[in-house]
Amino acid sequence: MSQTAFWLIRHALVEENARAMMYGTMDVEVCPHTMETAHPTYAALARRLPRPATWIVTPLSRTRRTAQAIFDAGYPEAEWRVEPDLIEQNMGDWQGLPHADVPGLLTMPAHPFWPLGAQERPPGGESLAEVVLRVGAALERLASAHEAQDVVIVSHGGAIRAAVGHALGVGAEPALHLSVQNLALTRLERHSRGWQVICVNEVAGA
Repeated sequence: MSQTAFWLIRHALVEENARAMMYGTMDVEVCPHTMETAHPTYAALARRLPRPATWIVTPLSRTRRTAQAIFDAGYPEAEWRVEPDLIEQNMGDWQGLPHADVPGLLTMPAHPFWPLGAQERPPGGESLAEVVLRVGAALERLASAHEAQDVVIVSHGGAIRAAVGHALGVGAEPALHLSVQNLALTRLERHSRGWQVICVNEVAGA
């Protein structure tokens, strides 16, 4: 089949209080100051992203706010669809806890660059390994449904790490070595012969 091009954007920075905790799938607000000062980034994304494209957000408002900011900055208004399988990692009972409280709850060693390892499943939540399976299945489904098209996805750091882990075929633990920046662009392509990673953390306009 022809390639499907995925353009993944991590949502805007969340408000300061949320950054101090494990917010996971909590519907926290974006930082108002960032929404005001990041207009040049939104404008650069509006120029950089393909037209036309299928737009996808997650059930959390921070992805919708980010998509709308890109439209307001010059991208032609597009109807988006909500894809629950591209949501952030569910931290279960640990959601809302300060980062400092997490080490004492772990049952496995932490990852060097994330508070918990890829196989650690918080009570009532999911491990990043499970997120890789969830996100990977969603991407394969979307690639089949949107063959030879461009798909813009406004999603989350954990989900984008999972997407890259799936595309590279490396799984969850190596994916946690990726630092996915807010409003940065990650590009993946699904070809008939497999996945290709075009870029990670491209800063529009840079």
